[in-house]
Amino acid sequence: MITALVRPSKVDAVKTALVALDIVGMTVSDVRGFGRQKGQVERYRGNEFTVDFLLKSKILVVVDDAKVETAIQAITEAARTGEIGDGKIFVNSVETAIRIRTGDRGDSAL
Repeated sequence: MITALVRPSKVDAVKTALVALDIVGMTVSDVRGFGRQKGQVERYRGNEFTVDFLLKSKILVVVDDAKVETAIQAITEAARTGEIGDGKIFVNSVETAIRIRTGDRGDSAL
């Protein structure tokens, strides 16, 4: 399972890059958090205030082991702006996948 935390504006680009690799099926959630930038200073009507948690999009996609590296490369290229806050990618093992409708297990459930 690949978990990518990216800028919300980059979700469509990541989706397009993964679909081009014939990787379909993803879950996207809006999340808030902070990393090295530790939030940012915003100005509203002349007043400054710190936004501690920045809006990110969390993309979950489960792919066959053979496609992990190409998926990571596609996500990285699609989500990169070169600025602080581009996000992170985490990769975890999935023991099994089960398609509820058919009961298929393993790779055929993906």
